[in-house]
Amino acid sequence: MAGTRVDHAVSSGTFSLDGETHQVDNNIWVVGDDSECVVIDAPHSVEDILALVGERTVKAIVLTHAHDDHCRVAPALREAVNGGSGAPIMLHPDDKPLWDLSHGETHLWDLDLADGVTIEVGGTTLQVLHTPGHAPGAVCLYAADLGCVFTGDTLFNGGPGATGRSFSDRPTIEASIRAKLLALPDETVVHTGHGDDTSIGAERAGLG
Repeated sequence: MAGTRVDHAVSSGTFSLDGETHQVDNNIWVVGDDSECVVIDAPHSVEDILALVGERTVKAIVLTHAHDDHCRVAPALREAVNGGSGAPIMLHPDDKPLWDLSHGETHLWDLDLADGVTIEVGGTTLQVLHTPGHAPGAVCLYAADLGCVFTGDTLFNGGPGATGRSFSDRPTIEASIRAKLLALPDETVVHTGHGDDTSIGAERAGLG
């Protein structure tokens, strides 16, 4: 859609869960036009995110899930955007156990995400798809008119996101992908939480 764009950067830091810590590179996605935008995930560096945002108004900080490498700087980012007046953090409430591991009760998110909710920004619409499995409250964000979906850690280039850690489940993530993501057109570009883009068609073939 004219005027609407997707901006991308990579931010580096750590991911910690179940007593293990790993170095990771996270994708940052910002969707909008020249005047307003939505930030998808808030990983390691407020500065990295603000560099993508520029002077635009941030309508929301939308978290695909609450693993610390996706939500760590969300409260600080909330205070930093829009000249300090802030923007709401949006998260699916099923991810509260993971959110609490990073932030406790002191910095809660502002608005609950739910399956089917839509977020209007910069001439496009992001539709929330609840896709539990990697995390109980994991969501993907589908922009039909842009022909893309932001999958967080639910679907990667090469298959489903990781399971095997606390609050994750392999059969659940596979069911989510089949029900919600494989229902999208094959040509839909998949913007992932880590690593390279892929497409629904490519991942459909890989899932058999």
